[in-house]
Amino acid sequence: MTGPVGPTPGGPTVVSPPVAAPPVASVASGAAHGPLHDASLGSTLGSPLVEVAGLSVAFGDRTVVRDVSFSLERGRSLALVGESGSGKSVTARSLLGLNGTGARLRASTLALGGRDLTDLDDRAWRRIRGAEVGYVLQDALVSLDPLRRVGASVADALREHGVRPRAAREERVLELLTRVRVPEPALRARQLPAELSGGLRQRALIAAAVALDPALLIADEPTTALDTTVQAQILDLLDELRSGGTGLLVISHDLGVVEQLADEVLVMQHGVVVEQGPTEQVLGDPQHPYTKRLLAAIPSLHAPGARLSDAPVAPLAPRPPRADRPAVAPGTPVLSVEHVSKTYRGPDRVDRTVVDDVSFELHAGETLGIVGESGSGKSSTAAIALALTEPTSGRVLFEGRAWSELRERERRPHRPRIATVSQDPLSSFDPRKSVRQLVESALRAATGTVATGRVEALLCGVGLDPSLGARHPRTLSGGQRQRVAIARALATDPDVLVLDEAVSALDVSVQAQVLDLLADVQQAYGVAVLFISHDLGVIHHVSDRVLVLRHGRVVETGTAEQVFSSPRDPYTRGLLDAVPGARTRRHHQEER
Repeated sequence: MTGPVGPTPGGPTVVSPPVAAPPVASVASGAAHGPLHDASLGSTLGSPLVEVAGLSVAFGDRTVVRDVSFSLERGRSLALVGESGSGKSVTARSLLGLNGTGARLRASTLALGGRDLTDLDDRAWRRIRGAEVGYVLQDALVSLDPLRRVGASVADALREHGVRPRAAREERVLELLTRVRVPEPALRARQLPAELSGGLRQRALIAAAVALDPALLIADEPTTALDTTVQAQILDLLDELRSGGTGLLVISHDLGVVEQLADEVLVMQHGVVVEQGPTEQVLGDPQHPYTKRLLAAIPSLHAPGARLSDAPVAPLAPRPPRADRPAVAPGTPVLSVEHVSKTYRGPDRVDRTVVDDVSFELHAGETLGIVGESGSGKSSTAAIALALTEPTSGRVLFEGRAWSELRERERRPHRPRIATVSQDPLSSFDPRKSVRQLVESALRAATGTVATGRVEALLCGVGLDPSLGARHPRTLSGGQRQRVAIARALATDPDVLVLDEAVSALDVSVQAQVLDLLADVQQAYGVAVLFISHDLGVIHHVSDRVLVLRHGRVVETGTAEQVFSSPRDPYTRGLLDAVPGARTRRHHQEER
């Protein structure tokens, strides 16, 4: 195919026949809410909303999407599935002109509601984004401006498309936050993103994406970091949008979510479509070996503790004795959290208790899983255990000695012994450093030296090509960045590893490799793991014991088998009942 080649401002370089872009209708000033679609898109269900044929996208001499074709009707949902770097997000961003000026895009057809998208300028793209195509970004935790109130960020699309006056925008923001089940919406709208849990920030992003009732909603990992009950609510919301005629293009590594939400599935590997068809067919009777491998890596399809991947056991030598690790009496918990509570004063000057009399012990070689809804106090409890937040009352002991009560300069020499992998890896990295420099810094902080080949071994151990060491984390996918964070944590040779949603951004096959790696680390080194996750399948698979939090209080605790097979508290039963993907689990359990 031939045609003019050249960068469009704010969009990709396009190879296509010269086609004049039809005019894009503007949003009427003063419209506070309601359907704001371009009339050219029509409203008839069953007609093509999105048409893509022969789509290829390259950056330099590297083709990342090759000959992808699909269509999407109004009121239907298509899921793009595949590993990090498979081309899912690049494919979706092609419908928004967001692949960047360095992208070279070729397509025989790339259309939205019959409108050709291959020759739009930056102004035309801006008028489409938000009004006609809503976009829920993959990395919810860094997508909101940390210096702006949440309500202002949600209102951006309204302001950009001429919704006036300000009072109308504020009213619409509260309506949107309520619609996506944000509690106390008036309060949350006045807060900064850092004051909200990960799940609440995710819901705020979805509110912003649907502010103008777009005809097409692209949801890139829309339930990442959400607990099962909130996830179920978001899936219900997306299903309501679909039932109302919105077309959904969903990108997700969670095949349970895909099963529940998608009408059709398109499986991508290395930028190529390897399998596509109705959801029930692809997930229930996969034909391609890659699809079968993705399904086989789902933790809930295996016995707890079983290996999830075909990756070899990590070659980890037994930990040598170290002089800086004092002897500990046998049976002493590595970490003891004793009756800790934490209260914050909100912008409305009301005190709110986010952790309420929580106690637990963590022993060497043991994994304690912590579950609960967004805002239940999981991350706040972890911050107290790490001595990053001082408890209002109670205390934390490390190996039987004072920890939370120490001054930071007294804790600092021991900090490498308690490593953490945060929910938001990118903002935890030094922005000036490459991947290799990040891991090297952790090694030097813990041991003072960097042994030859150690950085490469750590990167390989978490499923990364050592050549990525020269890259900056900003250039990596969300899943790759999370693996860098895990490699950095392991570099300190820790006694305790705190993982806060550490595998939430990983596709299932890479997640399987990482979970297997963590099991190998525990077996070789006896590391104690505090594992926080909204994914109950992962928690059941990795945990020896489970602690369930609600509104900052422990409502249930016990062995993983007890909690998952015979939950006592109605709240725990509600969490388990809300887990998506039951049909897929039943099918594969029958196959086994």
